Amino acid sequence: MSTTPHEPADTRSMGVVHSALRRDLRRTRVVLTSPPHPDDARRRALADHLTWMMHFLHLHHTGEDEGLWPLIRSRNPGAAALLDDMEADHLRIAPAVDALVDAASDYRVSTESREALIRALDRLSDVLLPHLEREELDAMPVVAATISTAEFRDVEHEYFVKPKGFAELGREGHWVVDGLGDEDRDLIYGVVPAIPRFILVHGFARGYRRRAELMWGHGPASRIGPVAVGARNAS
Repeated sequence: MSTTPHEPADTRSMGVVHSALRRDLRRTRVVLTSPPHPDDARRRALADHLTWMMHFLHLHHTGEDEGLWPLIRSRNPGAAALLDDMEADHLRIAPAVDALVDAASDYRVSTESREALIRALDRLSDVLLPHLEREELDAMPVVAATISTAEFRDVEHEYFVKPKGFAELGREGHWVVDGLGDEDRDLIYGVVPAIPRFILVHGFARGYRRRAELMWGHGPASRIGPVAVGARNAS
């Protein structure tokens, strides 16, 4: 397997993003399955958040398919089979993403759709969580051995940051860093240039906290932090 000689690229941000996805999938299931069940305002907030998160996931996978994986293929032909598996995973995940969006839309207007939403959430978890684990444990070491940290950051900026509007980045940034320690939080904020970073960090915090409190309350869901790769579901 051919590689470019350099220090291994720092790909930790990928795991941090994945931990946010795992965190909120787990939080959502706890809220949906723990009485008392959500009232109307909380139900609508949860449905909207799931729809937003699935849009984020779609853009995340698109960025990998259009930016990261082609770069690794061009530099490291020996990684082709692994990258084929990553792309095949994305194709398997996409229908489950669409089904969850549909179920969230139904739940937004009727609490009677709660059980259907739980089933859709479980179906997504069945295909998404193993993929995230394989990507972190198998694909990211290959990425790290193939490109530099600067090249990885360039891909992040071009495909994961640049296509998004300022408000979207503000919401996304606070969502990703929710519950992180200082080191990981600084890592994520470091992807954004200094001046817009200051506005993102300080200008969108209140709105995120308000939405998070509405969705997760002060019960068990609110105490679920970022979920590292390999962590067992302990809800």
